[in-house]
Amino acid sequence: MSLDGAFLHCVKEELSALVGARVDKISQPSREEIVVSLRMLGGEDRLAKKIVFSANGTAARVHLTEQDYENPSAPPLFCMILRKHLSGGKLVNIRQDGLERILYFDFECVNEIGDKVLNTLTSEIMGRYSNIILVRDSRVIDSIKRITDGGDESFTGRRILPNIPYEAPPRAERLSLLDVEPADVLNALFGGEYDTQRLAKALSAVLEGIAPIFARECAFYAAGDVDAVVGGLSDPEKMRVGDFLENAKNALDGAANYTLLTDETGRKKDFSFVDVKQYGGLYNSARFDSPSKLLDEFFGAAARQDRMHQKARDLLKTVNTAYERVSRKLELQKKELAECGEREVFRVTGDLVNANIYRLEKGMTKCVLEDFYTGEPRDIALDARLTPAQNAQKYYNEYRKLDTAEKKLTELIKKGGEELSYLDSVLDSVSRAESDSELSEIRRELREQGYLRAQKGDDRPSKKLSEPLKFRSSEGFEILVGRNNRQNDILTLKTAKATDIWLHTKDIAGSHVIIRTNGLSPSDKTLTEAAMLAAFHSKGKSGSGVPVDYVAVKFVKKPAGAKPGMVIFTNNKTLYVTPDESVVEKLRGKDQ
Repeated sequence: MSLDGAFLHCVKEELSALVGARVDKISQPSREEIVVSLRMLGGEDRLAKKIVFSANGTAARVHLTEQDYENPSAPPLFCMILRKHLSGGKLVNIRQDGLERILYFDFECVNEIGDKVLNTLTSEIMGRYSNIILVRDSRVIDSIKRITDGGDESFTGRRILPNIPYEAPPRAERLSLLDVEPADVLNALFGGEYDTQRLAKALSAVLEGIAPIFARECAFYAAGDVDAVVGGLSDPEKMRVGDFLENAKNALDGAANYTLLTDETGRKKDFSFVDVKQYGGLYNSARFDSPSKLLDEFFGAAARQDRMHQKARDLLKTVNTAYERVSRKLELQKKELAECGEREVFRVTGDLVNANIYRLEKGMTKCVLEDFYTGEPRDIALDARLTPAQNAQKYYNEYRKLDTAEKKLTELIKKGGEELSYLDSVLDSVSRAESDSELSEIRRELREQGYLRAQKGDDRPSKKLSEPLKFRSSEGFEILVGRNNRQNDILTLKTAKATDIWLHTKDIAGSHVIIRTNGLSPSDKTLTEAAMLAAFHSKGKSGSGVPVDYVAVKFVKKPAGAKPGMVIFTNNKTLYVTPDESVVEKLRGKDQ
């Protein structure tokens, strides 16, 4: 699923249309992402175009984007450095060394004394070693990841620090489809060196900048088997390898088929710049008219979640710590409750001592009495300092103490379970947050519940609360989905009418979902679609056969003193659904 050099070449060709544009804005929405807005000064299209640069180890990329990125209130240091050196600069060239996974963006800028200089923003896309580096005169100005010793962050041993020479990663000696003909590749493949290897593996060793999916597709196209061995190919199959490479070369010259693969639930699995047939009907295939649109679709949601996860680290740490504390306390309470089960033994022992008090004397340390429940003799310990009556009372006291403890522990365990459910719902809300405003709402909720301390400035008026997610069923019913616990309460207890339908995953943390019925009765299809939304916006998102309870809102109540988002309900029924992202997107309202 990584962005290979060949696909990056397609991105470069698309971005080349921006040569001549000037830098309008620069932002850094997350620790490893930069967004540069470029604006053409002449011509009909004067709208700003945004390029996202990411050095994230699992989502490294560079491409045009149409997504909205929420910026931090204070720009990070690297962002300020980019603004200083690139603001107003003119993009004069975009370079790529063969099919290496590096793009160089050359900007003509003006320095502090008014001289024109050439600053290069370098995007190195190399998995966890990815980086974004600003270079001038072959020296590093700064980078989004500083590498001091060439250790774990650099497989090449390079240092990336301000004011040291910039060195590109060493380039392996492999063939580039941009520079050679398919015949040259065939000669390298079938010269005998790779006869015992799988064709897909051999292609990766011979060709520069190709992803595993491309290599497997070539093997499948040639021999109908992704595991075909080089030495086992017939002459016609070898010719088909050449045909595939010729088609790929044409794709790089502008005839690409940008293909995105998704599974039956809508999860994105892989992508390529050529048609992909190797999976048969296992995955669904979608075409895009540009490489940037495909990458925006493929990485967009995951990258947004990663950005929010970075911003929510303090919240996650606080909630996880509280969750672990409550869990440990709950286990101890359950252990104590199990010990309370022995209380009847103390009551029966007190009865035995009391019934045989005439046979006992002060000073005895033990006695053997017949258990009138079982008829068996029992050894009973006595306190020599106490009278027989006092010994009986001592056993009764132990019974009463354990009986009281059982009642209190039962109540404490119930409250502890409710607190765990609440904290679980907060973790789910944080994991699905899509903006700083949503995180702010969750922080406020946690402060009100005593999990976070109030900070200076917390008392100032809060911004307008975020709106619930809006969807529309295929039959036209509006469906609302809460984003967090506070919003769930407002949605269920204030916004919804008594005849609306309320849905929630059964025993799984998730959003409250409301079907606005307007007095009508939604069909099973609408109920199923709403249940799909409830399952998708819950911790059961990745599961199958997720149980979802549904009931009229009039049967949903909030107990006095209950935590945000916690409700009770009756008269419910249950649906079982498997979340499907493609269905969710079809139901999404136009304003989302």
